[in-house]
Amino acid sequence: MIGGAVSDKIRVLIADDHEMVLDVFAMYLSSAPDMAIATAKTLDEAVDHIGAEGPYDVVLLDLNMPGMNGVAGLRRAIKLNGGKPVAIITGNPTPRMLDEIMNAGSSGIVLKTTGVRSLANAIRFMHAGEHYMPLELVRERHNAGRTTKNGRLSDKEMMVLSYLAEGKQNKEIANDLKLAEPTIKMHVTSICKKLTATNRTQAVIVARDLGLI
Repeated sequence: MIGGAVSDKIRVLIADDHEMVLDVFAMYLSSAPDMAIATAKTLDEAVDHIGAEGPYDVVLLDLNMPGMNGVAGLRRAIKLNGGKPVAIITGNPTPRMLDEIMNAGSSGIVLKTTGVRSLANAIRFMHAGEHYMPLELVRERHNAGRTTKNGRLSDKEMMVLSYLAEGKQNKEIANDLKLAEPTIKMHVTSICKKLTATNRTQAVIVARDLGLI
């Protein structure tokens, strides 16, 4: 439901399949004098809202709700929302997921642990045309635990490591990253050395223990 939709209010659509999160966010934001709130529980429901009501000033989508299919749902909503901000709500995203979300065109990332007052300010920030990311995520994105006993993992090594964690082989990783297969092999060797692992499987286990992935 859209409450008090006046032309000078920021029209916000929040979509999340966790009712408690949705209710808390919507209840607080509805009390803000400059916002009009609509809610949905799936991507398809959010898309229906946009189709019926026109683009919203700010759309917030739960990354893991039905219909999202990762960043594919984000891209779909961005396309439908007429160039206005679309952002992601999530729990504890990995550095690689942060990059995927922002590279897909998101206007920001809102953590489910975000205080409601900070959420309102984040919405106003994105409505003003800025990109929003909590300070702790900015720090994690830059420092994502890359320091190992034998040196720091580079950005490229962190990316390759995330693919290793998905069980992908060198050829698949090379195709995805548009790099030569020998280059990927070199990165895997370097990762194993820095993590003191004897093979790629052990490297993934060690990386998980260290909180790298």
